[in-house]
Amino acid sequence: MADESKINGLAWFIAGIGVGALVGILYAPKSGRETREDLAGTARDSAEYLRARGKQAAEYAGDIVEKGKGYASDYVDRGREYVDRGRAQWGDFVERGKNLVNEHSARVAAAVDAGRQAYRSAVTTAAEEPQPAPTPEG
Repeated sequence: MADESKINGLAWFIAGIGVGALVGILYAPKSGRETREDLAGTARDSAEYLRARGKQAAEYAGDIVEKGKGYASDYVDRGREYVDRGRAQWGDFVERGKNLVNEHSARVAAAVDAGRQAYRSAVTTAAEEPQPAPTPEG
């Protein structure tokens, strides 16, 4: 029931607009031809205004898109720089690690060789020394 009253109210409102327009045209100070020409001119002016505003809006949107592309390109370039810098640092770290491993490997190899040499000289020295004869203590 509330919907019917809303529909009736809307219908009366539209009818009032129509009656007001009709009365305005009938009592207008200009003739019908002049009124039609004024309405057509206003419509043309409005259409031209809308076209001009549409062009401005399109140009503005194009400018925003171009700025966005520029910003995106800048961020992509920055990202590439960071990636390249990171790869270079990673390469430096890997190279340092390799050098450190090689250095320590050489030290360990030298220490092992020194240990072997010391063992061999100790064994050779022990073999060359005369062994004391066993004592009968027993």
